[in-house]
Amino acid sequence: MPGAIAQGLIWGIMAIGVYITYKVLDFSDLTVDGTMATGGAVCVMLMLNGTNVWVALLCAVFAGMIAGLMTGLFHTAMGIPPILSGILTQLSLYSINLAIMEFKANQGISVTKYPLIVSQRNVRQMSINNPIFKTLIILAVLIGLLYWFFGTEIGCSLRATGANEAMSRAQGINTSIAKIIGLMIANGIVALSSALLSHYQGFVDVNMGRGAIVIGLAAVIISDVLFGKIFRNFALKLVAVAIGAVIYYIVIQIVLWLGLNTNLLKLLSALIVAVFLAIPYWKAKLDARNTGKGA
Repeated sequence: MPGAIAQGLIWGIMAIGVYITYKVLDFSDLTVDGTMATGGAVCVMLMLNGTNVWVALLCAVFAGMIAGLMTGLFHTAMGIPPILSGILTQLSLYSINLAIMEFKANQGISVTKYPLIVSQRNVRQMSINNPIFKTLIILAVLIGLLYWFFGTEIGCSLRATGANEAMSRAQGINTSIAKIIGLMIANGIVALSSALLSHYQGFVDVNMGRGAIVIGLAAVIISDVLFGKIFRNFALKLVAVAIGAVIYYIVIQIVLWLGLNTNLLKLLSALIVAVFLAIPYWKAKLDARNTGKGA
């Protein structure tokens, strides 16, 4: 269970990136399946070549932001629909990630040789090295920075673009620039999660981002269903997304304890997302039926 919580918190950072595109920008971005490997690949390869761990982490975030920039340019400068823009970038990133990793499918990094920020080896330790404690600190700093940023003029323009693009343009907001900035921030956050996940598991794999969008959407939907009417503040909504990712991984862990074949995890992920997506619909239909009976 500690491992599920630690992994859920790391993926919760990724889910915050998905929340920014899916909820704030109203942009269906599939870039994250590629970015979720890019951040880890950049961070691990730089560390293997002697780069400081924090510099490598910043470079990973910057690489994710470039991926978001690519998607944004595909959409705004070339007129490609959002989903196709993300798919094109994601497809390109597979080859780019392989090239970063010297055309190897995976690269390992040892906790005994390199100063990893988080490590699975320490997940049961009651100390500052516990990845749960460290990830909570990173999450708190990230949520604080995002709460500040989305309160600025630029941040408000991003939120306005997602809420009503036509009205935002009428108010003089450059919605194309707003989308690009939002995509860069979101994918930079996803790359940060990718780098931390690579540290946690001790390796980076070119396929480790496959299905990441499903996990991110699961966390967003779970948080919306369970905490949507409780958490109104923007910062609390981001906290709820991280909690949603933890809940998702706890559910996965429980199902694995019950003996599920690990090869069926993708199917289980899709079913979890489908159920939580259906809950608001079922609830609305039930409320409408009860209202009709009352009338």
